[in-house]
Amino acid sequence: MTTAIILAAGQGRRMGTSVPKQFLSVNGEPLIVRPLRVFAASPVIDQILLVTSEDYISYCREEIVQKYEIPKVKDVIAGGKERYDSVYRALLACEESDYVMVHDGARPFVTEEILQRCDEAMRAYDACAVGMPVKDTIKIADEDGFAEQTPDRSRVWMIQTPQAFSCKMLKAANDLLREQDAMNGVTDDAMIVERSGLAKVKLVEGSYSNIKITTPEDLRYLQD
Repeated sequence: MTTAIILAAGQGRRMGTSVPKQFLSVNGEPLIVRPLRVFAASPVIDQILLVTSEDYISYCREEIVQKYEIPKVKDVIAGGKERYDSVYRALLACEESDYVMVHDGARPFVTEEILQRCDEAMRAYDACAVGMPVKDTIKIADEDGFAEQTPDRSRVWMIQTPQAFSCKMLKAANDLLREQDAMNGVTDDAMIVERSGLAKVKLVEGSYSNIKITTPEDLRYLQD
């Protein structure tokens, strides 16, 4: 069984709106409906856990899942303080699952093709992250804002979601880092697995269009 964990607990402060970005109305419906439909329609997904803040649980159940008739949603659960806390709470709620795909609710351009590639890689490697090779030269800055290093562009990827894992392995990686008090600075689930050493994370091609809606400027990509 594969469970999709859709994260919708963020506050979206960079968007500068009173409503979290994942719930902004775009073309007449909340932004998060679009990725939910993709996961619900996919044959590689058996169930969905929607993770949101405590204040938005009823809203998600009634105004998202029920109103837009999103199938496969097993439950809507409260997230935690940090992103990794939200994922961990979802992991505890899907212990019967063999695999999990973790996806940002504010990343609406995910496609079935991406999910298929992700499904294949997670079954082969137990851990994968969707992303794309960077197009630009990347500079590593020092503390004073001067260029310090220029990594080989051919080896640099910008990472997206979904990220997919063996459920048992991802939970073990989370438990290990929590025991070691080593969650500081963690920004995604692949990083947790990397730090744990329990698996190597395979990078899987996503799409340059698979962006995360973060600032008001990003909304132009959603207009009809």
